[in-house]
Amino acid sequence: MRNDEATQIRFVRDRLTEHYPQVSPGIIAEIIARAQAALTDARVRTFVPLLVERRARIELSAVTSGAILTL
Repeated sequence: MRNDEATQIRFVRDRLTEHYPQVSPGIIAEIIARAQAALTDARVRTFVPLLVERRARIELSAVTSGAILTL
């Protein structure tokens, strides 16, 4: 993972932690890690942080609303 991608992922983590204060930072980190793992083989890395954030927000929205979601 390139350094700028890692920086962007940290920004994603910070935004999600602020937006979902009811979810522990550890759970948010796990969700982000799963989203990143799904994109490990992505050739174009430019949009990985954006895609990670979108996928994580979907899962976090489901978690906070009580819905059961399988990604």
